[in-house]
Amino acid sequence: MQFKAALSAAVAVIALSAAAAPVWAQEQEGESARTLDTVVTVGTRVANRSALDTAAPVDVVSAETIQNIGVGELNQALSVNLPSYNFPRPALTDGTDSVRPAALRGLAPDQTLVLVNGKRRHSAALVNVNGSIGRGASAVDLNTIPSLAVGGVEVLRDGASALYGSDAIAGVVNVRLREANTGGAIQASYGWRETEYTVPVIAPTATGVPNPGATATRERSDGHVLTVAGWKGYSLGEDGFLTITGEYKDQNHTERAGYDSRQQYPTVFPAGEAIINRWNGWTGEPDLEQLSFFANAGYTLANGVELYGWGSFQDRETVSAGFFRRANDARNVIEIYPNGFLPKINPTTTDYSALGGARFNWAGWDVDASLGYGSNKMEFQIIDTVNRSIGPASKTSFDAGGFEGSQLVANIGFVKGFAMDGLASDLNVAWGVEARKETYEIFAGEPDSYRNGGVLLNGAPTASGAQVFPGFRPENERDEDRTAVGVYVDLEANVTDKLLVSGAVRGESYSDFGEALTGKLAARYDLTESFAVRGSIQNGFRAPSLQQQYFTTTSTNFISGVPFDITTFTVDDPVAVALGATPLDAEKSVNYALGFVFRAGAFNLTVDGYRIDVEDRIVLSENLTATNVQAYLQGLGFVGSGGGRFFLNGVDTETTGVDIIANYAFPETEIGTFRGTLGANFNKTEVTKVPAVPQLAALNPAPVLFGRVNVLTLEEGAPKDKFTGQLDWERGPFAATLRAIRYGEVLVPGTTSATDYNLDPKTVVDLEARYNWNDRVTLALGADNIFDEYPDAAPAALNSTGNTPFSTYSPFGYSGRFVYTKATLKF
Repeated sequence: MQFKAALSAAVAVIALSAAAAPVWAQEQEGESARTLDTVVTVGTRVANRSALDTAAPVDVVSAETIQNIGVGELNQALSVNLPSYNFPRPALTDGTDSVRPAALRGLAPDQTLVLVNGKRRHSAALVNVNGSIGRGASAVDLNTIPSLAVGGVEVLRDGASALYGSDAIAGVVNVRLREANTGGAIQASYGWRETEYTVPVIAPTATGVPNPGATATRERSDGHVLTVAGWKGYSLGEDGFLTITGEYKDQNHTERAGYDSRQQYPTVFPAGEAIINRWNGWTGEPDLEQLSFFANAGYTLANGVELYGWGSFQDRETVSAGFFRRANDARNVIEIYPNGFLPKINPTTTDYSALGGARFNWAGWDVDASLGYGSNKMEFQIIDTVNRSIGPASKTSFDAGGFEGSQLVANIGFVKGFAMDGLASDLNVAWGVEARKETYEIFAGEPDSYRNGGVLLNGAPTASGAQVFPGFRPENERDEDRTAVGVYVDLEANVTDKLLVSGAVRGESYSDFGEALTGKLAARYDLTESFAVRGSIQNGFRAPSLQQQYFTTTSTNFISGVPFDITTFTVDDPVAVALGATPLDAEKSVNYALGFVFRAGAFNLTVDGYRIDVEDRIVLSENLTATNVQAYLQGLGFVGSGGGRFFLNGVDTETTGVDIIANYAFPETEIGTFRGTLGANFNKTEVTKVPAVPQLAALNPAPVLFGRVNVLTLEEGAPKDKFTGQLDWERGPFAATLRAIRYGEVLVPGTTSATDYNLDPKTVVDLEARYNWNDRVTLALGADNIFDEYPDAAPAALNSTGNTPFSTYSPFGYSGRFVYTKATLKF
């Protein structure tokens, strides 16, 4: 993609527009990391209520805080600032390397609802089907929103299905877009990974393979990232605004492979074994080229009607790798790759959205009506690979097809305050209706990406399709849709000057799985002006996504020369039904929360405990491909089916935890002003039930439907605890941010306890220093992970290939120190 030309044109337009602007604007000066005195719009429909005055915990992360970070991704910025928000950086997980999931309070990525300016955001088309945190989930990709487009983020750490509908089991993330009718900025940053890491090595046994010893250490300088972004505010009439943001990002991959001590060539070849590259894997950050735009606008008509709207577009191209295929690998065509090959996955993701609405007064009601559309499409190109079954005539790149999802949402809401005898405030009454249509489509790749070409190896059939990612087949193609309608009523009032009570009820009807009814009751009691207690109880739900219902892909394996199709089945596939699949139902939750708020002058503290019970969680089953499963399917007439996996309800979990957040603005000193934030999250999830189906239970031995690795991933795959601390300092033109995040212990589960290993707690420290050259120019220099911390490497016995020394369960990735410089020009 020729992004650079488009970027140059976009930056030129912004710069020329800025030159004509007579007024300079400086935004977000003096903001704290969490501006808790800011009015919030999530978790309450009462106007002018701040984060510290709500009945449920709300974090407010400012635009300044989001920008004062080296790795400029919105998900990463939230992860390092919010202790209950986790954003691991998986690799070797196919499309998940490009669209990485985030999670709140240790629950699934799709159990957190994402809003933009209070409106539901569309999800990514990708469903995570590999061995990463969030396996089986399909969530919103927050990294489609450029950081400079963000005016702040509100995170409601409480269930809210009764307020907003499906998905809001763990909480709600509301991204508030930047609103400016003047001013602007251009920002350029450049950074790279400057790092050193050590991995264990398996002693080589083949002739000629160099032996580095029990461990090997590498120094790396890679992962270079260039980001150029800008925003500009325009005036629309007297009170209107149009804010346009553009961002271009060019990122090189990081490579954190281990030492491969295996024999590489099919025959004894000591000279070749001695010189071939032994660091032959590619795991870490992907290659990425990305262009993003966001526009946000508002305009007030003469009659008082307020029009608003926004639109976004992102084109992202990434390249990540699979496992290295050695020259002697049966999947290799040695005439094409005499030294082996590293197949790569090269998806292009196109994401766009548009929304328009109006706010007005009707018969004393404040009315908000809007219509929005969003789409996410992922197209897979597989490169530097081969279709082994075609032999030396095989291509080395393939169009593997892909998938696309969309969402159309119309809603109208009414809010009005009623004076009521016996109440200390007006009774705030809110009600509304929302209608939604969702679509999901899978489209096939070219035939060579999935077919078997018939070329044999030693008289036996060979693997079909493109190595690392066989393409989607015509029989995998789907074009599905559904509709949903929801109605809600929300009441809130101060019963007394000290007691705030709110309640909500919401009913939804889906065209596929049926109906859901949810309710919430929350209260807050101010014992003094400084101390208040708050709590809530509610039930929630998450509708099964179209991706979970209809994602399917097939690969062909040969067993004793006979082809068997191994499939990720849709739940309505006859083979899946024979294995016990049933139509997916909604996940159901019950949330309990109790906490307190304390504030004294410049200090505030919130402590909130929670329990979240989820029933019938939707999960992806194990691969059901045992010999007795295949025989069972053959007996039912499914000739050629080797089994597979499918989505199903049936996992129950209980999650308990505590969130602690403290903020303090220190008195001004001779050496400057300081603002500090401390946070902690303690979280535990227990799986209390796993699914079972009679069809499989009757087999001997009965195959495991949801196994040990997946159970322990839910229970111990996220940090048991997480601590965050941040200190901001300013003095004259100088400023700095020091941040530390301690990630608690994580278990990397194996199929047996003997293959488990722990990732010990690690502390990652970030530092950024800034200098305001003048009112317009700011220069910054910093390092994320300044002490170059890595997760514990896998024991050598669990990394026989050498390709994967670090686990994707690491809560902070494994690419090491990132150093960067940044320049911002305001106008």
